[in-house]
Order: sequence, then C-alpha cells, then structure tokens
Amino acid sequence: MLSTEPPVSMLTLQSSKLTNSTQYEFLDSEFRYTLFPAFYGVVFVIGLAANVYALYVLHHMRESRAMNEMRIYMTNLTMADLLFVCVLPFWIGYYKNKGDWKYLDPLCRISGSMFFINTYCSIIFLTVISINRYWAVTRPLLAASSDCWKRGTVVSVIVWAITLAMAAKQFIDPGMQEDKMKGIWRCFEGYQNQTEESKRSVVIIHFIIIGLFFAVFLLVVLCNVGIACTLLTQPISQPRPSTGRRPHGTKRRALRMLCAVVGVFVICFVPHHVVQGPWTLAVLRMTDWSEETRQYLNDAHQITLFLMGLNCILDPIVYCFSTRKFRMYIQDHFKKVKKGKACSTYTSTTGLSVKIRNQCEELSVFEVKQEQKE
Repeated sequence: MLSTEPPVSMLTLQSSKLTNSTQYEFLDSEFRYTLFPAFYGVVFVIGLAANVYALYVLHHMRESRAMNEMRIYMTNLTMADLLFVCVLPFWIGYYKNKGDWKYLDPLCRISGSMFFINTYCSIIFLTVISINRYWAVTRPLLAASSDCWKRGTVVSVIVWAITLAMAAKQFIDPGMQEDKMKGIWRCFEGYQNQTEESKRSVVIIHFIIIGLFFAVFLLVVLCNVGIACTLLTQPISQPRPSTGRRPHGTKRRALRMLCAVVGVFVICFVPHHVVQGPWTLAVLRMTDWSEETRQYLNDAHQITLFLMGLNCILDPIVYCFSTRKFRMYIQDHFKKVKKGKACSTYTSTTGLSVKIRNQCEELSVFEVKQEQKE
C-alpha cells in the first residue's frame, strides 16, 4: 500500500480522482535512504549464500526418512526467502534514488509482491512447522503412522495457494504512483491523496490481516509452550547402551529450536504488525494526529521494515535448531573442507557415514517421547 516494502503495506488502492483539492505531502523518513541500501546489501549477500547452502543441504538429506516432512517445509521456506533476496537489488536501487522508482511498473509489482509473499509464506510455514512438531511430540505414533510425504506436499501447495491469492492484487494493480510535488515515481507508496472511500477500504483490509497475524502468532506460542511443557515433564531416561548418552540432552536442543521459531516471530514480524495499524491511519491521514506523531509512527514503521529484512537470514538458523541431522550434515561437510577433501558433491560414502551415525547416536529432538514409550 503505502510503504515500498513490506507485506501489508503493499495493498494498493484503486487509482481514483480526489473529491477535494487538498493535496498532502508524502510522509517520508530520510534516514531510510542511507540505512536501507547498506542493510539490504548485507541481507542480499548473506541471505543468498545462507539460503542457497540451506537448499543444497536439504536436497542432499533426501535419504533421511525422519526428515521427509520437515524437509519439505524447510525447502519451501527457503524458496520463499530466495524469491525476496532476488529482488533486493531493485529495492537497493530504489532507496539509492531517494524513493524514485526508475524501473518499469511490472518490476515494481513483482518486487513488491515478493516482499509480501516472503513475509507471509515465512509466517505460515513457521506456523506449520510448530504445529508439526507439537503433533510429533504429543501424538508421536499417530504422526508417524500417516503419509508424511503426502501431508507435507499437500500442506505446502495449500500455503502457496493462499499466499499467491493474497498477493494477486499486487500483481494486477499498478504499483507505481506519481509524486507530483517532487516529480518522481513511488513504488507501492504515495497513496495519501486518494478518496476517503478508498482509504477506508484499505484500512479495513490492513486491520483484518493484522488480526489474522496475531491469531496465528497466538497459535505458534501455544504450540511451542505445549511442546516445552511436554518435554520438561518427561522423566530422565537411562543412557543408551550404544552411545552412553542420555536422551534428555535432546530436550535442550528442542527448547533451543522452540526459542528460535518464536524468536523469528518476535524479532521480525511482531513489531511490524504492532506498528502497522496506527501507521496506516497516520499515513492515510484518517486521524487528526499531529505531524510530530505521524512522523514518529512513520519512523517506527521504517525500523520494523529493517527488522523484517532479517527474516531471510534468521530462517536458516531455525533449520539448524530444528533437527540434529541438518547440523550433522553441515558439520561433516565443513570437516571435509578443512581436511582439503573434495566436498562439492555428496558422495555415497558421506551419505553412508551420516546414515550410520544417525542410527548409532541420538535420535531427532522430537523422537524422545516415542522411544521412552517403547
């Protein structure tokens, strides 16, 4: 809608003539033209490298049966991050040009839509992962008895269908708006001079999305609290004869994974959706707030966009906490690099060593309860 980047802020208004002659100046935050090019440059480099490598690891973990469903969700989450990373150069150019979109309108639509898709695909897939882990902990036998490949594929298709349907408006409607006062073109910004009717429709849509987000966030918190309570109430088991290790050590890894998932929500998504409502009212001038208050909300909104960009970097960290197999593969890979061995391909020997180690050492962090029952 109004601000060039984030999800909700990309809901465009139908272009229409003003019902009055009042022309409002675009509410801007000048610091973003210095901050965002540098920040997005770092996100582009790190995010591209981290997510491409994560995709590489997930692809070569296909023989690990216990990882099937989680690997499907993680792969889709990685693809969503890469979609956004690939359009970052356009946003970097936009901010370097002081908010003037010098590219074609289709590129504006695509770049804005990728931000929206990345944000809400990440939110939904992290929610799906939380539900999946909660089910695996509280109903391990039932979860294991179903076709995880089929379930993971169906759920992923549904998530993408929902997200693309939500982003359809950004693809269809014009993304560029002319800022006549400065003689430049904004991308998904500058809607402050639309009709009151159009503004009200956008406010309603924004608040619906905000409400849905907090409903989803509550579900994530409840699932992860349920997982934590279940793990912490389990008795300490005897060490495994094969390794001499106690399975309760996996509880710490499980709790770290829970903190990682909730942490991504709290750092990247919650601040934006807290500020989004008041900011929308302020930028559309639907309230009689002072200019100082409007500027404060706009500055705060830009900071939340800064935090949202961290999502592409933090998601691979969730993968490391979500399963021991993912970490083991990375450790094994880097050990080969240090020894100077060929590591560009995943040989059958490496696959066998990982598979043997998986059988002899600890189970996945969410397999503890099932083992104890046996």
